Amino acid sequence: MLNTFLIRLRSSIILMIITLFTVIMGGNILFATVAIISLIGLTELFQVGNIKKTILGIITCLASLAYDFMILLDKEDYIMMLFIAFLLLLLFSYVFTFPKYNTEQVTLAFFGFFYVSLMLSYIYKVRVLEDGAILVWLIFIGAWGSDTFAYLSGILLGKHKITPKLSPKKSLEGCIGGVLGAALIGFIYALVFKGYLTHYENPMLAFAIIGAASSVVSQIGDLAASAIKRNHDIKDYGTLIPGHGGILDRFDSIIITAPIVYFLATSIL
Repeated sequence: MLNTFLIRLRSSIILMIITLFTVIMGGNILFATVAIISLIGLTELFQVGNIKKTILGIITCLASLAYDFMILLDKEDYIMMLFIAFLLLLLFSYVFTFPKYNTEQVTLAFFGFFYVSLMLSYIYKVRVLEDGAILVWLIFIGAWGSDTFAYLSGILLGKHKITPKLSPKKSLEGCIGGVLGAALIGFIYALVFKGYLTHYENPMLAFAIIGAASSVVSQIGDLAASAIKRNHDIKDYGTLIPGHGGILDRFDSIIITAPIVYFLATSIL
């Protein structure tokens, strides 16, 4: 038990150092890191659906890279064209290799692109906003900060289970604690850094709202990732991060939180 805890703690420290370095540096370093994480996440997801080393998986990974470079080069006008071309290539592969792949595998490839690559790209998109150096940390407050408060609230107050079949340990009290905790951290965070912000009339309120909303969706993201694993009878997506599993096991809530922070941060002024 102690050994497991120490392994998880060591992995958490290393992951936090990498996160701090890449997010603070921003730019191409963060872009490359997010792109790599996306590709690893895709391979983990595709391992579940047995398309990791297939033409479907390769097409999706190439589409992911193409999408990332469109974001980097500010060519977002062509993204819809990429989506359509990506779908057509998947259907082309499905038709001309029939019956090698089933509809579930094709759907997983299409879903994986949006679920992993597109959603994670919003970490970079938040970072390059005018106040991005400060705003980007709201993603982690809404995900990991919320998770910590939800865990503590669940232990201390948890009585009512919200999804007993999917995640028996998660309680309504824990979920509420996560939302309130993320809102509180967002409020305090804005209080500390409000002097460095340029576009917010009431940053404390704005960051509290972003923290609370991010917590809600991050918990949904966590449960969705658990549902996928239960559907395929696996414990973890991978073994890359000792004590935590794979990339998707650690970033399941970040995936959903990043775009929410982006859209709220650019609309609540």
